Parts: sequence; C-alpha cells; structure tokens
Amino acid sequence: MDRPEWASGGIDIDRPSAARVYDYWLGGSHNFAVDRELARQVTAVVPDTALIMQANRAFLHRAVNYLVGAGIRQFLDIGSGIPTLGNVHEVAQNAAPDARVVYVDVDPVAVAHSRHILSGNDRAVAIQEDLRRPEQILAHPDVTGLLDFRKPIGLLLLAVLHFVPDHDDPAGILARFVDALAPGSYLTISHGTADRISDEAVRHSLELFQRTPTPFVSRSRTDVLRLLAGSELVEPGLVWTPLWRPEHPDDLDDHPERSAAYAGMGRIV
Repeated sequence: MDRPEWASGGIDIDRPSAARVYDYWLGGSHNFAVDRELARQVTAVVPDTALIMQANRAFLHRAVNYLVGAGIRQFLDIGSGIPTLGNVHEVAQNAAPDARVVYVDVDPVAVAHSRHILSGNDRAVAIQEDLRRPEQILAHPDVTGLLDFRKPIGLLLLAVLHFVPDHDDPAGILARFVDALAPGSYLTISHGTADRISDEAVRHSLELFQRTPTPFVSRSRTDVLRLLAGSELVEPGLVWTPLWRPEHPDDLDDHPERSAAYAGMGRIV
C-alpha cells in the first residue's frame, strides 16, 4: 500500500498494531489496511468489540474527572495510544487548566500523532517508551521536566496491561511505578478479560492478536485485582467498566459484562 505522509519510513505498515487497531475501532484515521482487516476479523468473532473500546474510552473520561476532583493536577498516561477526541489532557485541562500530562506509548504512530496534537501545549508531552522499562520512563527528561514526583500523580494504564505477558511480571512493573509516586497518588487501570466470552471466541480472537507485536493476554477478575494490591480501592472497587461511577443511569444497560473489561482505581497511601 502507499505510505501516507504522516507515517515515517520507520513505521511498519505491513504488520497490524494494537494501538492502530484501537484507533480504528474508535473512529480514528491513523490506521492502515492491515489494521482495519484485523479489526474486522476480531469483530466478526466478538461483535461487541467496538462497544468494548467505547466503554473503555468513557471510563477514561470519568476517571480523569474524578482525579481532577480529588485534587490531582499531574497525569502519567502509559499506553496512551493514538489520540482521539477526549484525550486525558483535554479532559483534565478543561476542568483544571493547570493540569500537566505526559503520554507514553511504544507505537511510533501514536507518539508522532500525539506530538502533532500537543504542539503549542506546554503542559503536555508525549514520549516513545516501553512500559516494561519503568526506570527509563521515570528518568526521561520530558517526564521529569513536567511532573513533580514529590507531589501526587494520577498514573493511568488503561487497556494496556493485557498486552504484558505473565513472564514480564506486570505486577512487578506496576510496583516499580507505584514506588516512585508520592502518597496521595492514584493508580487507575482497565484490563480486558475473557471471563464472560465463549471459549471458542476467546481462542480465535487471541489467535488473531498474535499477529501484532503485542499479543493479548486475558486475565480473570482475581488476577486483575492483584495488580491493584497495595492501594486503597476507590468505590465501587474493581468492576465491569460501565459500572465504575456511571454519570447517569441511562449510561448502563442490562449486560455491563459486554464491556469485557474490568476497571478500577486505587489510592496510594
């Protein structure tokens, strides 16, 4: 396929990317034919996939608004993906213009487009780094230049930990990030699960994601709850994504498990 102007020569346009597939599901334009084909194949197996992605995005909005209301003015969004309408900086700075945001993603398209959007915003930056390298992220000059780790920070890892295999020790990675945060900080996560999806659908959808550099790992509620260990859970605890502090009763349907993801937030003490 022809390479679009915004895709640098270092970007592989022949292999699907989880970030670009997510962008497609959210209605974005920074994806390639190979990403769209994978998205269509996954949706054919799990028809609620677009709903799942939208539910996660809505959770991000509610979580950021909650954190701003709790006094948080610094955000570290790891696995931020390709920016679409309603990014963390837009939500946070709309409520608190002094809010500062650092986006981190391993996908070069996500980072390049983030930097383009953030041009002229001196309170938000984007860096390319792997979440499995906490020390490199925490010591990055763009991170230390914008965030003050002596003060509370909202650490966000939404729809990204399910791309970290068990052998990379996701709980240990989180612990290294949390150890760097000041008391009063918050850890917010959402994590995909196959708890309520048929085994055959799960098997096939996971096989499809093996084509990406970041294969999907489903975890149970118990497994995801362990990732929040050491923090004080904010009510209502770890729940299906739409059940986390919905803004209006009409936002819910009778089957929140269709979101196929758990969401939770913990306060660091």
